Amino acid sequence: MADFTITEERSDSKGRYVARGDGKPDAEMTFSIANAHMIIIDHTGVPDAWRGQGVGKALVQRAVEDARERKVQIVPLCPFAKAQIDKTPEWQDVLKPASER
Repeated sequence: MADFTITEERSDSKGRYVARGDGKPDAEMTFSIANAHMIIIDHTGVPDAWRGQGVGKALVQRAVEDARERKVQIVPLCPFAKAQIDKTPEWQDVLKPASER
């Protein structure tokens, strides 16, 4: 298993989760803050050095956990984030229903 830490960086309108560790390049997942109740995940970038080690999934999991804590819903426009949430039923409680987007 890879050894990394995930931190969140955010401004009023945008943010990102960054995975760092093992002397490898950063992996990140970026999002836009639509309003006080919704974020839009728009990109996940995992360098080749991290591939296959669960870093991308860990980034999505952190966003889901933070969304629950903040009572925020997620719109996953990033295909990777959407696929991870779609195949993890216990994460789907934070999805913004398509009919409400």
